[in-house]
Amino acid sequence: MFDHIKQSLHEFGTDFDVYTHEDSMHTGGRVENAIARLRETGNIYEKDGATWLRTSAFGDDKDRVVIKSDGKPAYIAGDLAYYLDKRQRGFDLCIYMLGADHHGYIARLKAAAAAFGDDPATVEVLIGQMVNLVRDGQPVRMSKRAGTVLTLDDLVEAIGVDAARYSLIRSSVDTAIDIDLALWSSASNENPVYYVQYAHARLSALARNAAELALIPDTNHLELLNHDKEGTLLRTLGEFPRVLETAASLREPHRVCRYLEDLAGDYHRFYDSCRVLPQGDEQPTDLHTARLALCQATRQVIANGLAIIGVTAPERM
Repeated sequence: MFDHIKQSLHEFGTDFDVYTHEDSMHTGGRVENAIARLRETGNIYEKDGATWLRTSAFGDDKDRVVIKSDGKPAYIAGDLAYYLDKRQRGFDLCIYMLGADHHGYIARLKAAAAAFGDDPATVEVLIGQMVNLVRDGQPVRMSKRAGTVLTLDDLVEAIGVDAARYSLIRSSVDTAIDIDLALWSSASNENPVYYVQYAHARLSALARNAAELALIPDTNHLELLNHDKEGTLLRTLGEFPRVLETAASLREPHRVCRYLEDLAGDYHRFYDSCRVLPQGDEQPTDLHTARLALCQATRQVIANGLAIIGVTAPERM
């Protein structure tokens, strides 16, 4: 089963450097080592036959049982060992991705970090929400009893890897996602990933046509780009570094998707208003080559943005 999960993730374009099984935290003395470290900080105590962690001293609403009175480890014991494992591997920031029903874990994980003597900011918790699939206007029920549990493989089979990745990344992590299978598998401008990829394919076709005319992009006459649609496109291109920095610092990759959609829209509007290549017997001008340079930059930024989120940038569609 685990090999199948890893293969599914690989085909989805997601590979992890390290896979950690929960039960591995309870072997080789990892839990015992974590508890020993916490004893050194004075944050472990015994009460009612159980071993407790003094998390209330660090912002948690109550202390947590680490080893129960029957000698079995509580769930948090594995969390403590896992946190220590991350830190011992040299990481100074531990990012946890948890499900929608795990809000209560934020305080205890941060308190655990503080109990180890670390800054609570060492722990960063992202809380995901439910993903809902819609087919024919009706929700696809995620019910084992009804036999309609859908896997990542099912989603990829229904709409493809690119659309699956884009649809999951496009919304903020704390927002429930409704994936309309018909929309995301359609070749229409209403399909966000198609809209962005089509802009790249259109730009690629333009580059091929320019090459046939022996027309070379030229950045020496960008002052000629004074049409309002050119100005809008230039400004949007200039926002790309800031968007990436913000998306990374806030852990919000959906900002890249929304930016790419804005950029694709600005390009389509530019293309509809500004002729890039000479037609018929028209001789190439500096304006043509300046606009071609603008298109070249737009194509590169779209390709870069799609690559960052693991989506292909097709040359033809």
